[in-house]
Amino acid sequence: MDFLDLPPLLGARGTLRLPGSKSISNRSLLLAALAEGETVIRDLLDSDDVDRMLEALAALGVECAREADGTCRVRGVAGPFPVKQADLFLGNAGTAFRPLTAALALSGGEYRLSGVARMHERPIGDLVDGLLEIGADIEYLGNEGYPPLAIHPGQAAGALVRVRGDVSSQFLTALLMALPLSGRETVIEVVGELISRPYVAITLDLMARFGVEVAREGWRRFTIPAGARYMSPGELFVEGDASSASYFLAAGAMGGGPVRVEGVGRHSIQGDVRFAEALAQLGACIDMGDNWIEASAPEGGRLKAFDLDLNHIPDAAMTLAVAALFADGPCRLRNIASWRVKETDRLAAMAIELRKVGATVEEGADYLYIVPPARLRPAAIDTYDDHRMAMCFSLVTLGDCRVRINDPKCVNKTFPEYFRVFASIAQPVPVIAIDGPSASGKGTVAARVAAELGWHYLDSGALYRLVALAAIGEDVSFDDETEVEALARELPVRFEHARILLGDEDVTDRIREEDCSIGASRVAVLPSVRAALFDRQRDFRRAPGLVAEGRDMGSVVFVDAAYKFFLTASVEARAQRRHKQLMDKGIAATLHDLRNDLQSRDERDAARVVAPLRQLADAVLVETTSMTVEEAVSFVLENVRARQAREVG
Repeated sequence: MDFLDLPPLLGARGTLRLPGSKSISNRSLLLAALAEGETVIRDLLDSDDVDRMLEALAALGVECAREADGTCRVRGVAGPFPVKQADLFLGNAGTAFRPLTAALALSGGEYRLSGVARMHERPIGDLVDGLLEIGADIEYLGNEGYPPLAIHPGQAAGALVRVRGDVSSQFLTALLMALPLSGRETVIEVVGELISRPYVAITLDLMARFGVEVAREGWRRFTIPAGARYMSPGELFVEGDASSASYFLAAGAMGGGPVRVEGVGRHSIQGDVRFAEALAQLGACIDMGDNWIEASAPEGGRLKAFDLDLNHIPDAAMTLAVAALFADGPCRLRNIASWRVKETDRLAAMAIELRKVGATVEEGADYLYIVPPARLRPAAIDTYDDHRMAMCFSLVTLGDCRVRINDPKCVNKTFPEYFRVFASIAQPVPVIAIDGPSASGKGTVAARVAAELGWHYLDSGALYRLVALAAIGEDVSFDDETEVEALARELPVRFEHARILLGDEDVTDRIREEDCSIGASRVAVLPSVRAALFDRQRDFRRAPGLVAEGRDMGSVVFVDAAYKFFLTASVEARAQRRHKQLMDKGIAATLHDLRNDLQSRDERDAARVVAPLRQLADAVLVETTSMTVEEAVSFVLENVRARQAREVG
């Protein structure tokens, strides 16, 4: 499975332009297709869901010309679709599947509609029942009440259609957009509570732009006038996606900010702009203009605990579930039953993944109760082929916690560039990676640089020495990869200031003895051992920063390190340093043996298949043969501070 590793963040700030709204994009395409005249749609979303709609419209005889700048020219067919037989695959695009079902039911042809496996698990029975009331002829090809569907020519009958409103607002949207094709006055009555009303409001607004005004009596009764016909407005601009804005606004609220999103503002027709209001209730600082929204953290830095009815913003509400991890107490998200019939069962999926990062979660039929942990823990997040799961959980990194996103390409459904855009506002915890051969002085230099900056320190070589020591203690051969890997995974290691503990034993000096040094070099070439220690090393990356030293810190473990150095010295100088260290500890050794050992170790480290020792092209060389420790430390610090100054400037 593909995955994407995201580093822990210090915060988030910046400005970004949102991609077009999926809801507006697919509604606009369908209305333009059914209208008389040509419609130029600007800022159309580039995503899988929109691609499925465009493919379907082309198969149905609609001319759609998409241009590189996000413009799409649609030549409408002025009524029902001219192609009367088609087999359409619509992926997992609910905003294409539901409206097309209704429009095709009134187009007088033979059509088959199918999608991915998950689409065949998403209910459509309430929409089909409503269409049957007015004379449509629709057949289930699989399970009753679910896609795939066969649509046959029907006969118009009845001027009243009833549809449930408590499962998905897309059922009502589909009927509203399709019924003008009948040419008759038709009344839609909503049975039960209508969820996600803002999405219906988007539909009504767009229909009005195409010349069809729907009379509404509250949210219970809608009347489509007789003789209604769609007429092209000529040009239409797609707003930025307000649901996608939620991730970045939340990042500003949780990560300091300010983060500004452009393309949506106070006059938006999308209900999810009210996510900003929800953030304000949590204490976030929100500012808004005609075409932008900006969010910053509360004055106290931490969001307030909340208990909110989120029926009106079901998609953006998912972002609040992750925001609950950053609240000052338990949080409850209510009236979100519609999550269960989305791209996945989002209630169940969200509960499972929140628990992975340490939250205590109670999952109800239509609610989540979330108790944030004292500290977030790293996790591999499963995304269930659901774009919003992937985007939501990227925000966990603002809790000084790394996250792995499995199947990150699922964001292609609505926001293919999401992770690149998120990185543009993210401020990763900085890493100074110092690599080099044994006895080059990198450990001493790294420790002093960390102390000077007040950052965390990682002696990666100590981990391998600890594994070697554990193997010696358990009488396990260094070549027994299976047993050594098991020791590495369960290694009870702690770093306390200058002390290194294995369990409760201080082994700071013991692991520097030659048998551990030799053992460390031998176990470090074992791929499964390196894999076992890989995540453990990355967990040392915490605010305000990390100085990590070893053989592959910049090349493998922290490839995104902001500052990379390669410390080296001649074999003679390194042998003399090692000899002095051993003599100071009362350990006998000869320069000749140490020199030969270092040369052999250099050759092994450079030749190993897994993460060989090498100077990276982007690493600054620090030749310490004639340098004192103080000079090497100053060199590294001056280089880091100079680059920091340039970045700020």
